[in-house]
Amino acid sequence: MNSPQRKNSLLCPNCRRLISRSDTTCPYCGLKHPAAAWRNLIPSAAFSDPKQLISLIIYTNVGMYILSLLLNPGRTGLAFNPFDFLSPGNRSLLILGSTGTVAIFELHRWWSLLSANYLHGSLLHIIFNMIALKQIGPLVYREYGGYRMFSIYTIGGILGFVLSFLAGVRFTIGASAAVCSLIGAMLYYGKSRGGVYGGNIYSQIGGWAVSIFVFGLLVPGINNWGHGGGMAAGALLGALLGYRERKKENSVHKLLGLGCALLTLLVLFWSCVNGALFLFLA
Repeated sequence: MNSPQRKNSLLCPNCRRLISRSDTTCPYCGLKHPAAAWRNLIPSAAFSDPKQLISLIIYTNVGMYILSLLLNPGRTGLAFNPFDFLSPGNRSLLILGSTGTVAIFELHRWWSLLSANYLHGSLLHIIFNMIALKQIGPLVYREYGGYRMFSIYTIGGILGFVLSFLAGVRFTIGASAAVCSLIGAMLYYGKSRGGVYGGNIYSQIGGWAVSIFVFGLLVPGINNWGHGGGMAAGALLGALLGYRERKKENSVHKLLGLGCALLTLLVLFWSCVNGALFLFLA
């Protein structure tokens, strides 16, 4: 039943709670002019729901992985090796935006520092990274908020690949640098907050960091520079952006998060255009 009261209500674009259209400020989160028409143009809903935000990142990674397989299947695992099973070819990954000295020095593809975060080299590779994101992401969201979480994920992943590029890594892909930036942010949070809760967070996330370090030493081909760079960048970003207990998400955080989302969309769109041109012109 459509009552006048229901017609005069809406969900706040920021906190998603029911408010009156006549409110000039959301009584729950303080958002100014929540009923303004231009706010509907800003895709803030995903940043207000941790499940939706993390699922969106995962679906984007899976979509890019499927596209890379369609372009050039590479090794399909006929001579079964779990680390090579359903691996896209290097040519496909290079076209879609793998990064490293080859892409940046020889092809001048600086945008690959972002696109490489959404590409993976095998089924096992993407499964490991998405499981890690699924487990760590909600914790980062809870303590930093959606906008800061996505900013840390995006910028931290880029900076992790910048370090690996400076270290001379020729070819690299994967969301692990971005995931490691979330780990770095939580290591900073645990150490900075202190107390029983902060100490438990630091110990728990520290276990992730040690496991990744040991895994990188034991398994060949792992980009340890990207992992280390991502963690360092995440800790720095966590300190610069602050966490919820010290600083609420503000307009600067929201603009940064939305800017990272827009940049990601543009870069991945260009990556897909490159893939489509290769598919139809090859």
